[in-house]
Amino acid sequence: MWYVFNAKDKKGSLDKRLQYRPLHLARLELLISEGRLLIAGAYPAIDNIEPGAAGFQGSLIIADFDDMEAAQKWADDEPFLTHGVYESIDIKPFRKSIP
Repeated sequence: MWYVFNAKDKKGSLDKRLQYRPLHLARLELLISEGRLLIAGAYPAIDNIEPGAAGFQGSLIIADFDDMEAAQKWADDEPFLTHGVYESIDIKPFRKSIP
């Protein structure tokens, strides 16, 4: 089943986000290689695709997991969470309808 991970960044976490981005991306690349990632991306803190020093306010990930417990375990191990980039990650089941 698909799950939506809606993460909220801690204020002032841009430096940590940049530092731990390779670890974060490696986990997403693994999901891609397993055919389990639908989409992932960050929410810029300002209305600009490249927010610069304004940074980001969070992230969206939609990925396939067996159940909520597996999705939660994956989220708990997220480097952006364990290293203080994310303040929280909200997880919800998701039913893809279109396209």
